[in-house]
Amino acid sequence: MPVPPPRALPALLALPVVLFALITWQVAADGPLIDADERLSRALVHPDRLSELLADLGNVPVAVPVLALALVCAAWHGRAGGTDRWWLPPLAGALAMALVPALVAPLKAWTDRPGTPAVPPAVGYYPSGHTATAVVAYGAATLLLLPLLRSPAVRRGLVVLCAVLVLGASYGLVRRGYHWPLDVVASWCLGAVLLAGFALVAGRTAPPVTRSTRRSSSGTPSSSSGPS
Repeated sequence: MPVPPPRALPALLALPVVLFALITWQVAADGPLIDADERLSRALVHPDRLSELLADLGNVPVAVPVLALALVCAAWHGRAGGTDRWWLPPLAGALAMALVPALVAPLKAWTDRPGTPAVPPAVGYYPSGHTATAVVAYGAATLLLLPLLRSPAVRRGLVVLCAVLVLGASYGLVRRGYHWPLDVVASWCLGAVLLAGFALVAGRTAPPVTRSTRRSSSGTPSSSSGPS
């Protein structure tokens, strides 16, 4: 699985990390960005059946089985193909998913943000666990399956499908009033960081060793190593 060079990774992660820190600071301090967020929410909230169904795309029973299927496919394909450390990408994907509740739950307890007027009075809505689940589950599944697909059109279709699922869940959560818009945006940032870490770890696999490679490594001369 191709990943960015190690030196390029901090630059790619800078925007989501800084944006997540900014939003978290505004939520914790009840800053001016929160007023704009609440005004935007009032303009967007319109609970209906469609928004509720879209929000369900971020439910654990919906998103996690999709990732589990991708984990099994990647593990089977890597092991059958003789890939070195074939177990690493599935393990990294599972770990990224496990980190979602491990990170989101403490943040919810610390920020103690109340919900929108469309939900019963409660706190602990920041960041959006459903959005983070959708981003990591569908994103990691896509990254696991892309190397297994040969058709460029199918690969593009998979990426588009992933984006549609994540954006659909995000729209549904805001439209239904389950979350403030900034709750969702912050989880996009958190999910991006987790997916970057997953891609970095999963990219350390190596292709299977072919017979010609084994012969060359054992010192057997190849046709190009003879006298000219």
